[in-house]
Amino acid sequence: MAIHETLKKSIPEALRAHDEVRLRTLRSLVTAMTNEVVAKKRKPDEYLNDDEAITVLKRASNQRKDSIGQFEKASRNDLAEPEKLELAIIESYLPSMMNREDIMAIAKAKMAELGVSTKADAGKFTGALMKELRGRADGSDVKAVVNELLT
Repeated sequence: MAIHETLKKSIPEALRAHDEVRLRTLRSLVTAMTNEVVAKKRKPDEYLNDDEAITVLKRASNQRKDSIGQFEKASRNDLAEPEKLELAIIESYLPSMMNREDIMAIAKAKMAELGVSTKADAGKFTGALMKELRGRADGSDVKAVVNELLT
């Protein structure tokens, strides 16, 4: 079942369980996905494919992470806690990300394939690597691996 469809079908379960945080999070995610469908000039009752849904989930995850950072910087842990709970729910629907060792192995192979050896080629190398690892690896991890390999 597609991610978008799974999210919609999870709402009644959250209602029955009286899980307010999960319900609020699922509703916001379904709304974001519906907005994405409409932005792509499709009918609101259509579903996003998994790649599009992952993009929306990552955007929501990044928004929560940013909010958590801002709230903690302002010493507002009372506001950061609900965001952390929502982030955990969002991340449960995201595919698991590759660890640095796996990224390193793929990066070394890609480095040999492209003939990259200097810091000047970092942009081209990072772009090619991100294209290959799209949706499977965190961008900050990829950047760290590229920097490590080119120093």
